[in-house]
Amino acid sequence: MSKKGTILSGMRPTGKLHLGHLIGVLDNWKQLQDEYNCIFEVADWHALTTKYEDTTQLQDNIRGQVIDWIAAGIDPERSIIFVQSHVPEIAELNLLLSMIVSVSRLERNPTYKEQVQELGVKDSIPFGLLEYPVLQAADILVFKGTTVPVGEDQLPHIEITRELARRFNHLYGETFPEPEAKLGEVTKLLGLDGRKMSKSYGNSIYLADSPEEIARKVKSMVTDPQRIRLKDPGNPEVCSVYSYHKLFTPDRVEEVGEGCRNATLGCMDCKKILADSIVDYLAEIHEKRRELEANPEIVDEILAEGAKKARAIAKETLTQVRTAMNLR
Repeated sequence: MSKKGTILSGMRPTGKLHLGHLIGVLDNWKQLQDEYNCIFEVADWHALTTKYEDTTQLQDNIRGQVIDWIAAGIDPERSIIFVQSHVPEIAELNLLLSMIVSVSRLERNPTYKEQVQELGVKDSIPFGLLEYPVLQAADILVFKGTTVPVGEDQLPHIEITRELARRFNHLYGETFPEPEAKLGEVTKLLGLDGRKMSKSYGNSIYLADSPEEIARKVKSMVTDPQRIRLKDPGNPEVCSVYSYHKLFTPDRVEEVGEGCRNATLGCMDCKKILADSIVDYLAEIHEKRRELEANPEIVDEILAEGAKKARAIAKETLTQVRTAMNLR
């Protein structure tokens, strides 16, 4: 089957991956491998935009992230998996693209404004934070990516990539395709406390969690606050546990919902059903994780081969870029 184009996507290695990453991103990537030439980047340079002070966990985070990707079904035989800093051509293209974009354009990026406010760095803004979209554009354009799967919050970054591709092509000749954003249906998973699942909130179930840890965490989940006693009827639609049942126990969701409404199923029994279902759902991932953790050389070989393939593509692009800009 002929492929639709080239996809470039990635994640910053800032910590363990959780169920939200699996349901919202990795399951989508897994399907895209059948339709596109996929290139998946461990974006370690991007991680430094907000985590530059302490890099002691960076290598462990990179390895853990790659293990989670492969265990979740990202196939190094069908996709290129590489670490961003292992492809120095990205940094060179980032430098060259930074020459053709204005500071004022980057300052208008709404994501940048939000991050400055969230991080509280208004008086000491790192240049890397401002230039984040340019580095992201280099990630995409160095592989001549045609499609970028993103959430709505990343659309402004993709528009900057498209602008840079157009401007470069206008100044130096047709070199880059203008990548299209691919907005998929993103399944958002609530955290244990009912807020968005996030590493920073400490409310996540991680792909690396043991069955015992999963059971403990599910037991702590927030349920319908109006259901105080077992005999009180509940409203499953306001219960975080029920929202998980829709994803992980679809064959029993009606039974669970009715049991909650009729007060014939207690919250702890409901949580036990869910915990067992999540453990079953992650069983294959856990088995693959154990295999990769026991054989770290497999991950090393995958990343070395991924960097080799990625650099071959990037070198060819940079040759074209240098020729177009009369840098050879």
